[in-house]
Amino acid sequence: MVEFIRVSYGTAVAMGLKHGKMLARPTTAYLMTYWPGHCRNNCAFCVQARESGANLKKLSRVTWPAFELEDVLKALPNGGFSRLCLQTIDYPDMVEDVLELLDRFAPLNLPVSVSITPVGRDVLKEFKERGVDYIGVGLDAASERIYKSVKDSLYSWDEMWAFTRDVLDVFGLGKAFVHLIVGLGETDREMVETMARLYGMKAEVSLFAFTPVKGTRLENAKPPSLKRYRRIQLARYLLEKNLASPRDFKFDNGGNLTGFGIPKEELLGLVSPEAFATHGCPGCNRPYYNERPKKEPYNFPVRPKKEYVTGITDAIL
Repeated sequence: MVEFIRVSYGTAVAMGLKHGKMLARPTTAYLMTYWPGHCRNNCAFCVQARESGANLKKLSRVTWPAFELEDVLKALPNGGFSRLCLQTIDYPDMVEDVLELLDRFAPLNLPVSVSITPVGRDVLKEFKERGVDYIGVGLDAASERIYKSVKDSLYSWDEMWAFTRDVLDVFGLGKAFVHLIVGLGETDREMVETMARLYGMKAEVSLFAFTPVKGTRLENAKPPSLKRYRRIQLARYLLEKNLASPRDFKFDNGGNLTGFGIPKEELLGLVSPEAFATHGCPGCNRPYYNERPKKEPYNFPVRPKKEYVTGITDAIL
């Protein structure tokens, strides 16, 4: 029986379980399965990794305090959320716990997203029957080369792609949000090619910026520059909206993105504020997940003004 659940700090504040200031209110309730130990996988960037020495109350730079499940269920309506997003770590009873949590969430009548490691189609169908409409897939790495170096995982590169296909088959096209982390050592070309492959199979892409956290294997690595991240965001947007194909993008000999294949003035007119905002399931704004509050966010939790977007786009072209 599930007794505890982790709640992201901002979500807990919005619910009244914690007191604190929010620069941006979460529009989705971000929750995580509770497990007293480490994940069975050993991703080099992850706080929850099998060999991580980091604080298990964290995921990326966000603190996730644990609360009794009953208290969370009572407080959730106070947050005014439009969706529940359940993050999972991999442990022996994970699937059973997720199914129980979905049953407990049902009276709230909110759509539910679940981010999870590969499970069978039968499990996916059980999730769907319990109100889940989107699945988050933690591919994370933009190439098999990077995957093998940072994803010490129970699941291979090919198995992650097969799982993505299973999600699309069970839930429908566009219902798999595949997570990709910018800054793990990939080239821009690798990132663009993987995003294009995902959009080609009718999956969606959620971009994250690598965040070094003390106690992880990559604690001394550097996050991506904001300029590079903005260029990858722009490429993702153009691919998603079918405004450009992979053949249109230009790269130098090092695989760095140097052009988008669209004249600058035309591109300035095409880019919407959503290009630089959090791209996730409906109702997801994921405020300050991988950035510090006093700095310009990698992913804006609310759409920036059009004139600001024009300035961003002009600066990165």
